[in-house]
Amino acid sequence: MLRIKYKLQLLCGIAFVLILVSMPASSWSHGYAGKRFFPATLSVEDPFVSDEFSFLFGYLKEEEDTQNYQLSVEYSKRITPHLGLAVGDSYEFIKAKGEKTRHGFSNLGVGLKYQFLTNAPHEAIMSIGLDAEIGHTGDSSVDADDFTTLAPGLFFGKGFGDLPETLKFLRPLAITGVIGPAFTIDSEEPDVFEYGFTIQYSFQYLEAFVKDVGLPVPLNRMILVVEFPFETALNQGSDGETTGFVNPGIIWFGKYIQLGIEAQIPINDNSGDGVGILALFHVFIDDLFPNSLGRPIFR
Repeated sequence: MLRIKYKLQLLCGIAFVLILVSMPASSWSHGYAGKRFFPATLSVEDPFVSDEFSFLFGYLKEEEDTQNYQLSVEYSKRITPHLGLAVGDSYEFIKAKGEKTRHGFSNLGVGLKYQFLTNAPHEAIMSIGLDAEIGHTGDSSVDADDFTTLAPGLFFGKGFGDLPETLKFLRPLAITGVIGPAFTIDSEEPDVFEYGFTIQYSFQYLEAFVKDVGLPVPLNRMILVVEFPFETALNQGSDGETTGFVNPGIIWFGKYIQLGIEAQIPINDNSGDGVGILALFHVFIDDLFPNSLGRPIFR
C-alpha cells in the first residue's frame, strides 16, 4: 500500500511540474511530416514527439492457465519542439487457475526522445531516445523487476506519398519502426535487442491526396495497421531466443482523440499461449489545448 501511494504521488508530481512550467511557445502539430499523419501506435513506439495522453488496455494468455490483464497510462510532454519527455505506468491483474488473482503496479517507465529529422517532401521522421524502466518501483505480487532496464533506440517513420503516379494507390502506405538494445542493470536477466516496425495504410490520405473514392464516416478517418514488435536475447545463456507478436488492427483518428484496437498473435510458445488484444484511447493535448498545456515548455 505504501509503494502504491508513493508511486501515485511521484506520477502526480511529475505531471504537475510539467503542466506548471508549460509556457507559451510555438506549437508543432503532432505526428506530421508534410501531408503525412503518423498515428500513435499500440505496441511499437512512435517516432515523433508530442503532447499527448494515452490509456492502453491489454489482455494476453501468457501460459496455458495464466491470464494477464493490464491497464497502462502514459503522459508525454514536449520540453522543446524537438525534445519530449514521457512518463507512464501500468496496473496488472494476473489470474492463474486455482490461485487468487494477483494485482499491482509494474515498474515506473520514463522516456526521453529527440526528433532530429522531419522531411516534409519525403514524409520522413527520425528520432533518437532513451527509455528507462526503474527497478524497485513496482509490486512483487505481479513480478515487477527488481532491477532497472535502459533502452536507447533509433525511431523512424516514412510515408510513401512521393511514389510516382503509376503507383498512386500505394501512396497511403507508411512504415514506422524502432531498433536498439535494452540493458539490464545489476541483473542476471539477459540483455535483449529490441526491434519492431509497423505497416500502415491511411484511408484519410487516400481520400485527401490520391483519389476521393467516397468512403463514408468513420471509414474516411481510419488507418489499417499491422505491428511487429520483437526482441531477441543477447546473453546469459539465452542468446538468440526471440519473442514477439504480429498485431493486425485498425486506428481511427479525429482532431482531438484517437482510438485503436489490435489483436496480439504470438510468434512462438515463449511469446504467449493464445491470441491477445490491445485497445487504445489517446488524447492529442497539443490540439486540445494549443495555447496552453499543448505547447512546448521552451521555444
